[in-house]
Amino acid sequence: MDHPKLIVFTAPSGAGKTTLVMHLMKVRNDLAFSISGTTRSPRYDEVNGMHYYFLSSTEFKKKIDEGDFIEFEEVNLGKNVLFDIDVKGAVNIKKYYGDRCLTVFVRPPSPEVLIDRLKNRKTEDEESLKKRIARAREELTYESKFDVTIINDDLQTAMRETEEIVDKFIQFGIDSF
Repeated sequence: MDHPKLIVFTAPSGAGKTTLVMHLMKVRNDLAFSISGTTRSPRYDEVNGMHYYFLSSTEFKKKIDEGDFIEFEEVNLGKNVLFDIDVKGAVNIKKYYGDRCLTVFVRPPSPEVLIDRLKNRKTEDEESLKKRIARAREELTYESKFDVTIINDDLQTAMRETEEIVDKFIQFGIDSF
């Protein structure tokens, strides 16, 4: 493999992108997961260095200044790289890597379903939830910026579509979309 391909999953929080990405990691051995850095606090089940690198704002800014992000090619073990990131990060990676990158937007069947999913998580206080819902509404407007959309209504169907899309991209490249 001369250059690994990048597969970027993005979505508003609660749409199910992480579930789909975790499914891909279970069913494919040709993918390496890119661990993102974040300044937010870990959720109850998240482990530093496994789900995210949890950094202070100062550490995060220093890493940006030093160009430490998107340093994946040295450690991908000859595999294609799978990302689970926010919409703005996905747009930036696509802009930088072009045809080597497939961007997949995961969306819920409706904004109402997304809001219900966020509320049912019970991981945030009321103020934080309001901010997350507002951000999710904005992120839904980004859908047209990505190569493919998966509607995560029925999880089994979404997982099957995810496998098919990734297989097609790895075999035939971006021109097959």
